[in-house]
Amino acid sequence: MTEQRARTETRRWPTWLRVLLPAALILVWVAAAGVGGPYFGKVSEVSSNDQTTYLPTSAEATQVQERLGDFREGDEIPAVVVLTQQEPFSEQELAELGALVAELPDRVPGVGSGISPLLPSEDGRAAQLFAPLDSGEGLRDTVNALGDELRAEAPEGVEVFVTGPAGFTADLVNGFSGIDGILLGVALAAVFLILIIVYRSLLLPVAVLGTSVIALTAALLLNWWLAKWGLLMLSGQTQGILFILVIGAATDYSLLYVSRYREELRLVEDRGAATLRALKGSLEPILASGGTVIAGLLCLLLSDLKSNSSLGPIAAIGIVFAMLAALTLLPAILFAFGRAAFWPRRPKYEPEVVAAEHGVHGGVWAKLAGWIKRRHRPIWIVTALALAVGVAGATQLDASGVPQSDLVLGASEARDGQQALGEHFPGGSGSPVLVITPEAQLQRTADTLLAQSGIDSVTVVATDAVSGALPVTADGITAFGPPGAAQAEPTVAGGDVLLQGTLTAAADSDAAGETVRELRTALADAVPDALVGGVTATAIDTNDASIHDRTLIIPIVLLVITLILMLLLRSLVAPLLLVATTVLSFGTALGVAGLLFTHVFHFPGADPAVPLYSFVFLVALGIDYNIFLMTRVREESLAHGTRQGVLRGLSITGGVITSAGLVLAATFAALSVIPILFLVQIAFIVAFGVLLDTFIVRSLLVPALSYDVGRAIWWPSKLARGER
Repeated sequence: MTEQRARTETRRWPTWLRVLLPAALILVWVAAAGVGGPYFGKVSEVSSNDQTTYLPTSAEATQVQERLGDFREGDEIPAVVVLTQQEPFSEQELAELGALVAELPDRVPGVGSGISPLLPSEDGRAAQLFAPLDSGEGLRDTVNALGDELRAEAPEGVEVFVTGPAGFTADLVNGFSGIDGILLGVALAAVFLILIIVYRSLLLPVAVLGTSVIALTAALLLNWWLAKWGLLMLSGQTQGILFILVIGAATDYSLLYVSRYREELRLVEDRGAATLRALKGSLEPILASGGTVIAGLLCLLLSDLKSNSSLGPIAAIGIVFAMLAALTLLPAILFAFGRAAFWPRRPKYEPEVVAAEHGVHGGVWAKLAGWIKRRHRPIWIVTALALAVGVAGATQLDASGVPQSDLVLGASEARDGQQALGEHFPGGSGSPVLVITPEAQLQRTADTLLAQSGIDSVTVVATDAVSGALPVTADGITAFGPPGAAQAEPTVAGGDVLLQGTLTAAADSDAAGETVRELRTALADAVPDALVGGVTATAIDTNDASIHDRTLIIPIVLLVITLILMLLLRSLVAPLLLVATTVLSFGTALGVAGLLFTHVFHFPGADPAVPLYSFVFLVALGIDYNIFLMTRVREESLAHGTRQGVLRGLSITGGVITSAGLVLAATFAALSVIPILFLVQIAFIVAFGVLLDTFIVRSLLVPALSYDVGRAIWWPSKLARGER
């Protein structure tokens, strides 16, 4: 389009519309940000970090969890408090501590009345108690207050630990508490610094970052209400991923638009014409890129785990707002400022210079294009082999699950308490196996539990008993225990009773998991109607569902993305090559992560969902850069032929795609400030993988391979036959 035609096209728009439309777009987005801003501090009202709520309704652990209220009073979560000292406790010390324990429900808000008596260990150097805590928003404060109260009143030299399900849940809440502040602050600071370096401008970084933040605010507002209405499930990890994904994607799309807008300002004088042409040039790659990410994310709806199936639409909504903001809000802002937005490096109207720059002469990326022209085959062969070597390290990544005590990195009172508990009591105290069984099968079920070497003791829940439970042996319900316990009867609900089996090993250990699996097998024969749940069963069911999801969803994501690329590039060969290179990059990132996680960071393993999340993000986002590159290559190929189009496309898009890759890697790396093992591992794999895609795959492998294949890469379109 010539300069004269560009002016004619924009003059069709009345002056009032040229002013009103951008102003209206800016006001609408600012209003959305004003409404949505306060919701950053309200996410905890609609989010949950309880693993059981993520499981499908068909899982045994879910069915047990849903019925616990029939056997227990209130919606409470148990805490295990362990007190230890070097010397055995004296009778007087135990009496004083016992009196203190009895007063805890009155002293500490959130502690239920069903608190157990103080139970000393056999070696006398430890004592434990079980305290039901309110499972609402104030759980972390209740756990902290409970520990502080006991430490303040306990004799000198006594160590106090609050562990068990309540303690570990409080650890997770603490870990996720920095999402609204630290995570967002670090991510925005990293992006802002990169934008300052890229643009060397004052206004542009503010405009781009403002666009990203406003997109995030609007996405959070909609997701908050969807969670409030029960249509989606928010969690700490989902919230963190949403923040990072929207900031990174919106910034990437904005970078692409800004680059095109700057280019058009140098080709036409009128900023309205430049805006329309920039939108036309950016629309297809941004929509294709965002559509690819959305399609990949929505494949998570096939997951059995609600944490995965909810992440799909939540993150997809974020990508939609990222695209909308980059294609409406940012163009309106830049139109309002025109060339002044780039101050002090305002683009000049110089079409002749631009035409010369779009060749393969001058500039870092043009020089790289020239090198690829001369050495294309050795380049793609060497880079592909190097990436393939990295894939071998993937065998070092143990993604079979992580103990609950290792989910939070750094200091953990709950983890220390579990260790102390295992030294003086059965390791599974406070986190028993829960078995719902018909009342008529109570004794047979108890005998099956007691036959397991990993079960230390068995009790049946009795709400009228002082201790809340009655011991069960091979001879039946025992007649001893706290005063009044012998006269109590097991609680019966719907013809069923609830048995509790204390594990000899820590509830989150491999040994405990094996015990629960063996118990389920034994009960399937002895008492087919029995259901097994509890902390250990929840972890088992979650891991099994994650492995199932990983096996099912990864091939589907590959198929969906390949089909989208075929439609976008009007080709069969190019999409297959692009997907293959991206998968190779993912395998290398996973291999390097496996080696570092195991031999350098000494992580205890990885959640089964880590490879799945990493794959979805890396393949979908890695394809983004190939889309940015290959859509421009196709555009240039239509005018200059395929091989020349490859070189020109790389030369033109090299700077903006590299900047986008650095931004996305920095935003995902920011996830590592949250001390949750899952997020730290995702942060490393995705950030490293994005850098691989940016500097190796998109800069070397794809251009060199495309140049070597030549016009056949567009088969079966007309371009493959040299027709334009």
